[in-house]
Amino acid sequence: MADKPETPPATLWSRRDAVRRSGWAMVWSSITVAVVGAIRLLYPRVHFLPPTTVVLGSPDQFAVDEIATKWKKSHNLIVVRNAKGFYALRAICTHLGCIPNWKPAEDKFKCPCHGSGFRRTGIHFEGPAPRPLERLKIFLDEEGQLVVDTAVRFGQEKGEWDRKDAFLPYKARRGRSEA
Repeated sequence: MADKPETPPATLWSRRDAVRRSGWAMVWSSITVAVVGAIRLLYPRVHFLPPTTVVLGSPDQFAVDEIATKWKKSHNLIVVRNAKGFYALRAICTHLGCIPNWKPAEDKFKCPCHGSGFRRTGIHFEGPAPRPLERLKIFLDEEGQLVVDTAVRFGQEKGEWDRKDAFLPYKARRGRSEA
């Protein structure tokens, strides 16, 4: 009697079944991605950012010729008071975006990255910075508090420092010594 040829062992799926199932898997995964994308479109992509206005306090808290760097790290903001009033400088170097430091002994802002120097007015006079520091909108609110809006910037090279919101004229009240 002749032996029957050996049949290959039975597998779970044939090649045809594997191709058919992988095809259906791709179809269903495509449908799933499309449905998830459609649902995602129903929800807005909103970036909740902190408010751009910073309340600094009473103007009488600042001495004449004071450079207030209290808000430099938290809001990239420097407040300068001179005999005529206030202005706020954006504490970001116009060269590469480093944060300049106030050097009172040299009466200037000095960028630690590439050595740009800025006078107390924000005008650059040394280093690679291409333009002066930007001024920020400064005003008094209804309660008489000093407020700076960091979203509104004024460039000296554009002639915007002459705008009314770039400088706040302020005289000290009587009874307050200006020292």
